[in-house]
Amino acid sequence: MKVAICGVGATGTRLARQLVSSPAVEQVELRDERHDHLAAVVASLGPRARIADVPLDAPTDADVVVLAADAGLHLGAARRFLGAGVAVVSVGDDLGEAQGLLELDAEARERGVPVVVGAGFGPGLTCVLAAHAAARFDEVHEIHVAKVGTGGPACARQHHRALARSATDWRGSWVRRPGGSGRELCWFPDPIGGQDCYRAELADPALLVPAFPGVQRVTARVGATRRDRLTARLPMLWPTHPEGGPGAVRVEVRGRRGGASDVVVLGAMDRPAVAAGAVAALAVLWIGDGRIGAGAGGLAGRVDPVDFLTALRSRGVRAAAFQGSAVAEPA
Repeated sequence: MKVAICGVGATGTRLARQLVSSPAVEQVELRDERHDHLAAVVASLGPRARIADVPLDAPTDADVVVLAADAGLHLGAARRFLGAGVAVVSVGDDLGEAQGLLELDAEARERGVPVVVGAGFGPGLTCVLAAHAAARFDEVHEIHVAKVGTGGPACARQHHRALARSATDWRGSWVRRPGGSGRELCWFPDPIGGQDCYRAELADPALLVPAFPGVQRVTARVGATRRDRLTARLPMLWPTHPEGGPGAVRVEVRGRRGGASDVVVLGAMDRPAVAAGAVAALAVLWIGDGRIGAGAGGLAGRVDPVDFLTALRSRGVRAAAFQGSAVAEPA
């Protein structure tokens, strides 16, 4: 199998390392506008990696294309690759792009091509955790997602923009809420612990609602400091870490099991770029194996969550379950 990666930042680099170590991958083609950086990455990956000195959305002979570039490029590139019959995996978390990618479902099914939307830490791992938790219920009523941490500069910029934009929650219909509102103390796996999280323009609800017909509420929040919230509508005023720091995701699912209401909380702690690279790599390999079929959608309705999480565990990404008493419902 040949794979092309468009965008070789923190996540794209981790993804490339995962793929060149897989026997199923014959060649990894890397595309990025930063030529010196690209050359250094390719030199570190060995003979299976090669530079493609072409625009990010230029035609390719790859079997799967992974879009790991900045927000704003995914939808147009996905349309071009889909039109050429090439499978697409998007690692982006921009809401508008996720919605646009989901609208490619009919064309993707007609062409017999898989398009995986949101194959990162969150969305991505969050979708798989939601599917795993939901399997324990007879009826799923609510899904609440929270995440903290960023994978690198591009991810940090998207996090910054998301806090300044309106959140889109699901309450039987789509409801818009101000970004930076709705503070909630969310507990993540150690050593992250408790973090204040706020509404933001996040893609998770757009991917989860189609995967869980009948769900009544779906929300998403992101960890933020007071400074993050106060400066969200300004240009970024400080440099970001090239690799990002430790982060975590948390998924709370509420529903009915038997005759009683119940709550399941799952989470994971890792460097977001590392975890996102592992999730995207696994999505690519599952497309190659025929385990992800044609159509456009998130991972929640497209993979077996137990098998996917087991495979992620072998790559060092481990999920955890919260043990404790149920608390008040999120607002």
